[in-house]
Amino acid sequence: MTDVKPMRADARRNYERLLEEAQRSFAEHGVEASLEDIARRAGVGIGTLYRHFPTRDALLETLLRARFDAQAERARELLTHPEPLNALHSWLAGLGDATGTFRGLVELTADALNDESSRLYASCHTMREWGSHLVERAKQAGELRADVTAQELLLLLHAASWAGGHLPGPGGMQRLLALVFEGLRAS
Repeated sequence: MTDVKPMRADARRNYERLLEEAQRSFAEHGVEASLEDIARRAGVGIGTLYRHFPTRDALLETLLRARFDAQAERARELLTHPEPLNALHSWLAGLGDATGTFRGLVELTADALNDESSRLYASCHTMREWGSHLVERAKQAGELRADVTAQELLLLLHAASWAGGHLPGPGGMQRLLALVFEGLRAS
C-alpha cells in the first residue's frame, strides 16, 4: 500500500485554479478548449497542468466526477419514488442537464459508456447501472415499454441533449426528452 502525500499549499492552489479555469474554458469553448489557454489563465505553465492532469480526459473526469456521482445517487433515491416512469424521466432530465454542461460533452460521455479505457468510463458506467434499475422498475410497473433498454434510453438522451442545443431558446433538451417519453410509455 502506498501512502499519498498531501499536496503542498502552492500545489493545491494551482490545482484549484486549474479546475476553475478548466470549468470556465470548457463552458465557453466546449471540451476541446485549449489546455494551453487553461494553464495560462490559471497562471501556471502547461507542465503544471499535465502534472496534475496527464490527459484532457483526466481533467474532464476530475471536473465531472462529482456531477456524475450525484446523478448516480439521485437514481438511487428515485428508486423509492411512487411513480417509476416519472422517476426515470426526472433522472434522465437531470442527467441531460449534467451532460449538456459543455459543448461536446454529450459525445464524449456517449463514447465513454462503451470505452473501458476512458477515464470517464467508471462514472458513466455507474450512472448507467443505476439508471438500469430505474428502467427495470418502470417496466415492472407496466409504465415503460418492455423492449426498452437503459443503453437505448441513454443514447436517446444524448441525442435529445445534442439536438436540444440546436433549438431556439432554453429548454430544448427537456422538450425533446418529453416527446421521446410519450413514445416510450407502455400501451
